[in-house]
Amino acid sequence: MFAQRFSATRRGARLARLLALHQFDAWGIPYGSEPSDNAAAIVAELAANAALHGRVPGRDFELALTLPEPGALLIEVTDTRGEATPPGAPVAPGPYEESGRGLLLVAALASAWGVRERTPAAPGKTVWARCHAT
Repeated sequence: MFAQRFSATRRGARLARLLALHQFDAWGIPYGSEPSDNAAAIVAELAANAALHGRVPGRDFELALTLPEPGALLIEVTDTRGEATPPGAPVAPGPYEESGRGLLLVAALASAWGVRERTPAAPGKTVWARCHAT
């Protein structure tokens, strides 16, 4: 398992993606491979959302990566803002909208994804995505 906290900033989101790529390679998911690129895109989107929509001043977000079973990778991004929950099924934005495509990308690249609330003692949510590691 890999788990790390990052500042809820663009720089923190970028660092999360870079460290995730390093961890994937250490686990035998080579840089530049399709599984590595797909997982990195998911990490980038979820980390950017945590920094942009899940940001609470003074609070970090957490990235957790696990290999729950052979050939599978679980990506979890946890932030401390529970009221900003992504929609269950992403809706495509209009052709002239400048944002709103990120979760569509996650849904396309992941075999499954979702959101779960944290406990009342720890406010916030975890957005998770499962993808192929091979």
